[in-house]
Amino acid sequence: MGMSNSLEQLAGGVAVITGAGSGIGEGLARVAAEAGMRVVVADIALERAEQVAQSICEGGGEAHPLRVDVSSAGSIDALAAAVHERFGDVTLLIDNAGVETLGYSWELSAEQWDRTLNINIHGAIHGVRAFAPRMIACGKPAWIANTASIGGLGMMPIQTSYILSKHALISYSECLFLEMQLAGAPIAVSAILPGPVATRIFSDGSTTTDSGSEAHRSMMNAMLEADGISGYEAARRILPQIAAGEFWVSTHPEITRQMATGRAQHLSTLSKPALPEEVLQSMGLSVDS
Repeated sequence: MGMSNSLEQLAGGVAVITGAGSGIGEGLARVAAEAGMRVVVADIALERAEQVAQSICEGGGEAHPLRVDVSSAGSIDALAAAVHERFGDVTLLIDNAGVETLGYSWELSAEQWDRTLNINIHGAIHGVRAFAPRMIACGKPAWIANTASIGGLGMMPIQTSYILSKHALISYSECLFLEMQLAGAPIAVSAILPGPVATRIFSDGSTTTDSGSEAHRSMMNAMLEADGISGYEAARRILPQIAAGEFWVSTHPEITRQMATGRAQHLSTLSKPALPEEVLQSMGLSVDS
């Protein structure tokens, strides 16, 4: 089945998308609704979720806003219970909520570390833990996708906590894919690796005040200007790949391939950590440093 037809499988199903109040999550909620899904717009900022859901409904779709704090296992459990009571079986779960944190790893506070890892890693883990048992038990084809990043294929100083979390999320998704096979569950698992996408993740993120953080923001802004797309356009690229059962889901295939190839070469030669020359220059570092 081609990707153009794969979205038809989702029509009439229930989609739960976290972090759906803005950015890629909002885009995914809109595209899922356009595909005929009943969408649960879940976000820690209920007002944002309500605005997105209202906009979807005004456009002829079906969407329902619910608040969730993905850093809290109890909050995700409550979301799952409410969704199953109100809407029944879940067809599509996208663990999309995430945060960015910038700063030297030793200068980030314990609270900043906990917030980043709880949202970016534990949010997906507890999302699957809360929803997957019922998705498996109903015996129907279903889809689970976790939003990682192309950063999960590489390395980047100052962005350490975020990069670490995205590496972990890719590894978790790989293992979850194999677990679903082992369990004989009809559930496809995908790892979403967005490239440059204009979202609130940087403006909403926490940071230290060092110059390295400012250099990193300048570099990311340059990437967005060169290759950035909107959250909605990203979602239009992402959802058909999920529905088609692709594991690696990309918004920028060429950049993703470059990152994956670079990572493979780095590991195959057991090289010391290093950044491309153009990245070093953009951060104000000398190539020989």
